[in-house]
Amino acid sequence: MIRHTPNLVAWFVAALGLLPGAARAAAAPPPNVVLIFPDDLSYADVGCYGAKGYSTPNIDRLAKEGVRFTDFYVAQAVCSASRAALLTGRYSNRVGILGALGPAAKNGIAKSEITLAQVFKSKGYATAIFGKWHLGDHDPYLPTDHGFDEYFGLPYSNDMWPNHPTDKRYPPLPLFNGKKVVQTQPDQHLLTTWYTEHAVSFIEYNANRPFFLYVPHSMPHVPLFVSDKFAGKSERGLFGDVIEEIDWSVGQILDSLKRNRLEDNTLVIFSADNGPWLSYGDHAGSADGLREGKATTFEGGVREPAIFRWPGHVPAGAVCHEPAMTIDVLPTVAKLIGADVPADHVIDGRDIWPLVTAQPGAKSPHDALYFYWNRELQAVRSGNWKLHFPHSYRTMTEKKGGGGKPGEYREARIDLSLYDLQTDPGEIKNVAADHADVVERLTRFADAARHDMGDSLQGR
Repeated sequence: MIRHTPNLVAWFVAALGLLPGAARAAAAPPPNVVLIFPDDLSYADVGCYGAKGYSTPNIDRLAKEGVRFTDFYVAQAVCSASRAALLTGRYSNRVGILGALGPAAKNGIAKSEITLAQVFKSKGYATAIFGKWHLGDHDPYLPTDHGFDEYFGLPYSNDMWPNHPTDKRYPPLPLFNGKKVVQTQPDQHLLTTWYTEHAVSFIEYNANRPFFLYVPHSMPHVPLFVSDKFAGKSERGLFGDVIEEIDWSVGQILDSLKRNRLEDNTLVIFSADNGPWLSYGDHAGSADGLREGKATTFEGGVREPAIFRWPGHVPAGAVCHEPAMTIDVLPTVAKLIGADVPADHVIDGRDIWPLVTAQPGAKSPHDALYFYWNRELQAVRSGNWKLHFPHSYRTMTEKKGGGGKPGEYREARIDLSLYDLQTDPGEIKNVAADHADVVERLTRFADAARHDMGDSLQGR
């Protein structure tokens, strides 16, 4: 565990830059923000979203003390693309990061992009990431090149190592501290504990200055590992053990906030990057009736848990059914802390604070949300309607995976299909023939996105 010694001079200098003149002493300090973002955690993988066979009391507590979104999305249902959108407030197609970057990928998040961490730095915040980065594994793409003061974790997915069950070409897995590789092939049983210890230490060190803490857990992405503290504890087997340890981590962070009297001045956000990797069977999560999973634009791939908790500011026990997306996090928190959003970038996200605070009559600020897979615009959602354009996708065969070994996918195809997600969240009944006007309206939205961001399905 890393221990920090408080640097009061650094805090004082930073604090002077936060608030103007004589009003400084009287003004309320800007909130700290903690963003917890597990890898491959799916819609129904925590208790307050319907998980069974294990318990998540700390994550459930976040929902009891904050707002829980039922229709919250990622921009693409895969690691790197999803994180690019989260950290920039922009569809990943604008950022130029698609799919999942592998070791020594020649591209990564561009220097010209403005990340969440840089937005916080503009207001004097301390910033840290403890966990999986996956936006480039070397200079100039590492977290400390993009606004983070501290980084400890894996540069990409934990299965990109020589022990992969089907691909042995990966190099030894590196563990970074800052820009330095401090271990290769680290003991993955300890990853969740290590990330948590760093997070708690960071909170304690920065208790007297505003901070942004990003904890993108490597788990429950396969291969699954859990510490001895939780091994064999749940009825769901190893997957349940892993989720219970992530929940413990959330509890440790909440306890640290309380111990340092920061609870009432910290916004905690919990979400995840994509739906279940279904080919891994019992080592994958559950989307609980939502269609398909990771690497698809169906609800099981792109709909995620999302909880926002800030006592005294976010109403306890609220539930929001309006559609929102991870791209909304950056403009929302920027406004909250009085920071400017990048004026020379298209920011696709919108301020969803009225939804987070359950303001009467608050509606989604988006006319439409767009779902790309790679460069294909496959679906668009507007209100309760979701329109899929004809495209291919992968679905499971009868050969299921299990025990850490993947099963097999086959290619399937969907024709033009319209679903009413209010009554049919499982995207089962195609009602396009009955609602030609809705199909036409959503197609117009899609055409605007194609003109703006392209669409390889149409050669644009």
